[in-house]
Amino acid sequence: MRHSTLLFALFMAASVNAVWATDGYFAHGYGVRAQGIGGLGIALPQDALAAATNPAGMGKVGSRIDAGVTYFRPVREAEIQGNAFGFDGTYKGNDTQDFLIPEFGYNHQFSDDVTFGVSVYGNGGMNTDYKNGVPLFNSNGRRTGVDLAQVFVAPTVTWKLQEHHILGVSLNLAYQRFAARGLQNFTNASSAPNALTNQGHDHSFGAGIHIGWLGEITDAVTVGATYQSRTYMTKFDKYKGLLAEQGDFDIPSSYGVGVAVKVTPALTLAGDFQRIHYNEVDSVGNASLSNLNNGLGNDDGAGFNWQNANVYKIGALYQYSPTLILRAGYNHVDQPIKSGDTLFNILAPGVVKDHVTLGATWVLSPTAEVSIAYTHAFENTVRGQNAIPPGFPPSGLGGGEANLRMVQDALGIAYTWKL
Repeated sequence: MRHSTLLFALFMAASVNAVWATDGYFAHGYGVRAQGIGGLGIALPQDALAAATNPAGMGKVGSRIDAGVTYFRPVREAEIQGNAFGFDGTYKGNDTQDFLIPEFGYNHQFSDDVTFGVSVYGNGGMNTDYKNGVPLFNSNGRRTGVDLAQVFVAPTVTWKLQEHHILGVSLNLAYQRFAARGLQNFTNASSAPNALTNQGHDHSFGAGIHIGWLGEITDAVTVGATYQSRTYMTKFDKYKGLLAEQGDFDIPSSYGVGVAVKVTPALTLAGDFQRIHYNEVDSVGNASLSNLNNGLGNDDGAGFNWQNANVYKIGALYQYSPTLILRAGYNHVDQPIKSGDTLFNILAPGVVKDHVTLGATWVLSPTAEVSIAYTHAFENTVRGQNAIPPGFPPSGLGGGEANLRMVQDALGIAYTWKL
């Protein structure tokens, strides 16, 4: 267990700078192997990170340790047009742009019917860093942006209900870190102005449940289903004047179904559907502009007005040789940000929708493997529509539109020890 103790410590140390925003602010896939096949895995578990997607998958991967890291590079940009105060221009939120996201999983096969393991991963995050500020948010050219990191530690148990059906349950233990800066122009709209912006990082802890089922319908067809509860978190007290419900920022629930079909002994095709309930968390789902007069930080205060998102994932796995596995995939997420809400989402422009992925695993020995994955999220723009309030502060910001643009790339590598 010395390997697992060291890798867990490294993960926690690196996670404080993690950001991961592809399917909204959920990761497009958990584990380098899943990343290479479009992020899917509900019916196709591949490693000890499987519990992040479907806890039942841990019952199929055997005793092993998987550890890896992904280099992630998002490009975030906001364009302001038609503003009466002369704030038109393009603002780049990339002063912090290069991120390392670690991953770690351990699984032990206690018997033919029972496994126990733990998966440690970054569930989501947002980061923007406008070095010279955004004048709609502050008038002094001060650095503007937010930093949200989320980490899950998921101890997982699986039971084989009968020969071809597995049930898995994870206890999702979650940690969040959040900071906001450069939002001074909204002081008069805050219910707690001293807890609105520039308070440094605050921390939040919480828990939820994740359950899953995996069933082999035939020798060639496997199906799965999973449900992750809302993860209830302690509040960000330092930002109770910004986030709705006095700093509450729970992690939304989600569910999904998947299927994997072994077309030939070498080729497997798979697909997942996932639904993420962003709007059940008021800080994320409350309307932005229409709720602004309710007071930032109040129960009905402004949020980002993110919509619930449907995610579609398809992929192929090909056993090219006994020592080489190839993967490819495609991932599409519905746009969670509406065109009338682009002003607040300058801080969180998670607007990419379409991803293509490639991956491979090399078998080095009977107990050692190395995997890689590349993900490209295509550039996407959401153009504002009546997004900036006309008039003068505190109720207006000079009108015009805010257009959001994002493109992303990621490259991951992971190592496997089979026990």
